[in-house]
Amino acid sequence: MEDLLGFVLNFGGTMPYLLVFVILLACGLGLPIPEDITLFVAGMLAYYGMVNVWMMIIVCMGGVLIGDSTIFWLGAKYGREMTKKPLFNRLLSPERLAAVKEKLHQHGNKVIFVSRFMPLLRAPTFFSAGTLHLPFEVFFFYDGLAALISVPSIVWLVYHFGAVADQLVKTIKDVEHGILFAVLAGVFFMLAKWYVSHKKQQSGD
Repeated sequence: MEDLLGFVLNFGGTMPYLLVFVILLACGLGLPIPEDITLFVAGMLAYYGMVNVWMMIIVCMGGVLIGDSTIFWLGAKYGREMTKKPLFNRLLSPERLAAVKEKLHQHGNKVIFVSRFMPLLRAPTFFSAGTLHLPFEVFFFYDGLAALISVPSIVWLVYHFGAVADQLVKTIKDVEHGILFAVLAGVFFMLAKWYVSHKKQQSGD
């Protein structure tokens, strides 16, 4: 998270908006960066005064909804063909897609709404909704309604409680440094123990 924040902080002007938009769009297409982390970074950029919080919320909504709609469109147009591709199978396994399709049949449109809050099910659900030829306007309504709750909430709360979030980022860095130090100390201890044991064996010989 702090690496992504540090990267975006290197840019000024309209570039932070563009970077957040592109990253969110890529998240919807399978980029292995959690969407919530990107929204957290968007809120921190507003807290640092690099962007306008309300403009950033609009940008985030655009990135999220376009990414979701692209996944839906890919499912509607190329669903059956894409499920046979090895790369696609690694991103969205047949088992997960089958489970999502069953839930869509059982619970209908409510699954679209709930999946927006469940990162692991989000892409499979939206893709499956496309393959099942759910009307786009229905998909967009439920997805947009959920995004209208989650996206502004995360960005604005991080912006409003930026001091706490800033301390959280620093704490994460300290914890990471502490873990690295502990690992290095453990490795040094094991090497020292092996060296002493090896010297004793040589002395005994």
